[in-house]
Amino acid sequence: MLTKDFFFNLPDELIAQYPSSERGNDRLMLLDRWTGEYKDLMVSDFPFLIDSGSVIVVNNSKVRKARVYGTSESGGNVEFLFLSENGDGSWNAMVSKAKRQKVGKRYSFLLPDGSVYVHAVILSDNADGTKRVGFEHPIGNEFFSLLGHVPLPPYIKREDEFSDEQRYQTIYAKKEGSVASPTAGLHFTPELLGEIKARGVEIYEVTLHVGAGTFLPVRAENIEDHHMHTEHFEIDEETFNSLNKAKKDGKKIISIGTTSLRTLESSADESGLLRLREGSTDIFIHPGYEFRFVDSLFTNFHTPESTLLMLVSAMAGKENIFRAYEHAIEEKYHFFSYGDAMFIRS
Repeated sequence: MLTKDFFFNLPDELIAQYPSSERGNDRLMLLDRWTGEYKDLMVSDFPFLIDSGSVIVVNNSKVRKARVYGTSESGGNVEFLFLSENGDGSWNAMVSKAKRQKVGKRYSFLLPDGSVYVHAVILSDNADGTKRVGFEHPIGNEFFSLLGHVPLPPYIKREDEFSDEQRYQTIYAKKEGSVASPTAGLHFTPELLGEIKARGVEIYEVTLHVGAGTFLPVRAENIEDHHMHTEHFEIDEETFNSLNKAKKDGKKIISIGTTSLRTLESSADESGLLRLREGSTDIFIHPGYEFRFVDSLFTNFHTPESTLLMLVSAMAGKENIFRAYEHAIEEKYHFFSYGDAMFIRS
C-alpha cells in the first residue's frame, strides 16, 4: 500500500490545542471493528460499552519534562529534547538547528535566576540524526524538574503552560521515561476507572516509553519500506501471568492506546500468548497485520499518513476508519493528543 493512500484533509481548527475543560469530558466515537458501524457518544459512556469479565491494559509510562533550552557560547538559544541516557552519563537528544550544532560545541543550561546549573558539550553525531551530549556532572530528575518543559507535540502550536504538567500526563503514570504522552489514557479519571472496575473489568499496567519517533512522518512511498523507531517495553511478572490466563480463558483484551497495543503485540507469539516480559520493539502494524493478543482498542484520532492511522486501519479496516474519520470531521470532533477518542470494539 502507498503512504498517500492514508492522506485525508483535516481542517486546522479541529486540531486540539488545549485539553477539554475537565479531564474525561470528551466525545467518544464507538466503531464496530467488523461492520464499520459507528455511534457518537461521550467518554463517560465507555464503562457501559465493555463486557463484564473483559481486561483493560494501560501504559503507565510517565512523561519527562525533556524539552530544555541551552545557551550556546555565542549566546544563542538552542532547544534540546533529551530522549535517552547512555551508560556513560551522556544523553541522546534532538537539537534545534541541528546542522549548526557541531561536535565540540559547548552550552550552558541556566536556572531561572540566570546562574549556570550545568555545562554540556556535543560529543558526537548519532546515525539517526540525534546528538550525543555530555555533561560536566551527571544530570537526573532535578535537572528536568528545574529546567525542563513539557514536550508538547509539534502540532500543538503554543508553548507549554503550567496546566500541561498535569493534563499531558495520565493519572496512572508511574515510570518516567517518555517524551510523548500515551494520549489515549489522558481521558481517564479516577471515577471512570472506578466505574470500569465496578463492572467486573480487570485493569492491568504495562510500560512502553514513548520516543520522539512517534511523530516522525512516513517518508517511504510504499508503507512496507518504512522502518519504525525502537521503543523499550516492560511487563511485570504478575501482569504477564494474569494476562496470559485471561487470554486462555477467552476474555476480551482491550488496549488503552496504541502504545499498550504495540507492547502486547510485540510480546505475543503465533500461539496468541505473551512470551516476552521485556524488550525493544520496532513493530509496524499496518493493514494486513494479524492481531495476536488484542481484541479492541481505545484510542485518539490520528494524523494523516501516520503509522498510528495505519495501525487503526489494520484493526478496523481502512475503509471503515476513513468513513468514521469523515464523519468525525463533519461532526467537528477534535483530533490528536488533546482531542476526542474512538473505541474500536470487537
